[in-house]
Amino acid sequence: MAELRLPKLNNNDAEYLLVEWLVPDGTPVHEDDAVAVVETSKAAEELPAGAGGTLRHAVKPGTWCRPGELLATIGDEPAAPAQETRGTPQGGPLVTAPAQAFADEHGITPEQLAGLGVDVVRRADVERLLDGPARRELPRVQRAVARAVELSHQSIPAAYLVVRMDLGPALKRAEAATREVRRPVGLAELFVQAVAGLHERHPLFFAAYEGTHALLSDVPNIGVTLDVGEGLYVPVVRDAAGRPLKEIATTLMKHRLAAASGDFKEADLAGANFVVTLHTEGDVVLAVPFVFPGTACALAVTAPSDGTVAHIGLAYDHRLVNGRDAALFMAALKAAVEG
Repeated sequence: MAELRLPKLNNNDAEYLLVEWLVPDGTPVHEDDAVAVVETSKAAEELPAGAGGTLRHAVKPGTWCRPGELLATIGDEPAAPAQETRGTPQGGPLVTAPAQAFADEHGITPEQLAGLGVDVVRRADVERLLDGPARRELPRVQRAVARAVELSHQSIPAAYLVVRMDLGPALKRAEAATREVRRPVGLAELFVQAVAGLHERHPLFFAAYEGTHALLSDVPNIGVTLDVGEGLYVPVVRDAAGRPLKEIATTLMKHRLAAASGDFKEADLAGANFVVTLHTEGDVVLAVPFVFPGTACALAVTAPSDGTVAHIGLAYDHRLVNGRDAALFMAALKAAVEG
């Protein structure tokens, strides 16, 4: 008998929500069939069966599960009728057990639960229906940011360094590159390329801290913050040092389109070992990013305040990187960007 266990999908979440079963209990499935939808902090992921046979659910929809937890078994037994699950009327949201118990206790109807306008109703959602202080549930993506910030501040002793850079030449190169590669090229693309080019000389800036060891990465996978009004996402440009500027620009363009709709897969958002944070709006001249869990550094890129000079900051995990090394890294980055 085969087992379907919840895989580890990212480094930011300790547990994921089993949103729904795509295949009823007792149904024959094939190895590649998508059988369940799991929601992480930033994306919904379909899980394949992984084996052929009769699927038997071990966990109900609306349950929070940890990586490695058993979700279902897949055996050779004959198919059986699907089991019913409790929820709101057909077409309504899934209701977690604590939420349903709280709703029953306070006489809240299934129609009221459906009126909340969420796919999965949790106890906090039901509490909003009761009289009391005004509440606003944070969007899913912002809840992910909150968890990442909290974890970062609890576990990463970060330091910060700011360097002035003349971005005039870089912006001219970006204009020329945009015409040449027929893709939008700006500060994001140039800094991704420049940072990735320092991977071999400064491997600790792309490492992860683990006790008395630094886990080095083979290639630079550069995360880039994108916020187009639908929440903050950090998609990844993988093996950025091995990509020409046109490929970097194409990848970031696809990520921007996905950010506008929130249509990311977990694979798009996982695996960064260095993060470039963009703060190029309005009159922002200085930004201090948090170091994302699982990485050692976050580079804050601001727009030039006078058309040329900008303050570019590096937040770094002081357990891996010391001040002198940070200064050398930023000096090399400055030379690469200013050209």
